[in-house]
Amino acid sequence: MSLFNPNVTPEILNKMSVNTMVEHLGIVFTAVGDDYLQATMPVDHRTHQPYGLLHGGASVALAETLGSVAAHCCIDINTQYCVGLDINANHVKGIKQGIVTGTTKPIHLGKRTHVWEIRITNEQHELICISRLTMAILDKR
Repeated sequence: MSLFNPNVTPEILNKMSVNTMVEHLGIVFTAVGDDYLQATMPVDHRTHQPYGLLHGGASVALAETLGSVAAHCCIDINTQYCVGLDINANHVKGIKQGIVTGTTKPIHLGKRTHVWEIRITNEQHELICISRLTMAILDKR
């Protein structure tokens, strides 16, 4: 049984991303599993730092996108919303070109906080970045 709302699909998530930083960076949602979301991001002029490597901030943007969207897809959006509280990232391997894939899975799904792990890998499935995102779950007024 999926922990996400039943109507969550990559197509719906990609439509939500139109005219946002997500679209600008080329992030594309590719999979929704029972306990994970996945998206890809190109390593190109949009995501490079001056040395031609993937910018750490681009990796963090991918990580926060995945974790935030995953949290959003787990809550009752009629009565709640979620916001980022804390994110950290360890950049463990450089990459100059290609596609990276981010996969997020929950570590903790509480009533008021969620903690998500995001693993970003290259096309050879080598770890590029590992991140942890804490989300606050708030009630709408």
